[in-house]
Amino acid sequence: MPWPFNHFRKPRNPSRGTIEAIYGMIVTQAREPLFYRELGVPDTVNGRFDLLVLHLWMVLRRLKSIEGGAGVSQALFDRFCDDLDFYGRAAAYDLALAAGAEPLAQALCKNILNGKEIENARRLAFYVETAVACLAGLDEAALQSGSWRFPSPARMSVEQ
Repeated sequence: MPWPFNHFRKPRNPSRGTIEAIYGMIVTQAREPLFYRELGVPDTVNGRFDLLVLHLWMVLRRLKSIEGGAGVSQALFDRFCDDLDFYGRAAAYDLALAAGAEPLAQALCKNILNGKEIENARRLAFYVETAVACLAGLDEAALQSGSWRFPSPARMSVEQ
């Protein structure tokens, strides 16, 4: 029988190494080529994301059933969110957009183009500035109705 006051103890946090090991196994398994080659999972961003979520879900589901699993589950979920890094990139884009075209191009080059092809990043930055301006020009009703479109990225070039 568990000690009746165990629920007052602070739950032990799992080590970073443990979380990295578990998350690494999840990511490695989600990247297994057989899923894409033999099981028909589309080898696309969505297909890869779906397999990552599927494997994470299986592990989180199992962790729910064990004592102390909540701490590991939360740390694992936090690691998954860190991996996606949406908020970090959104903050970087906000700062870069406010700083001008070149800082925006540098941020896009780093995050989207793997630090290569700065000229394409400048074209992409021009597209982003155009899209942001288009979105800013929408009234609230139009924005909320979803009856608008992004501008086409075709023939985007940096204005000299």
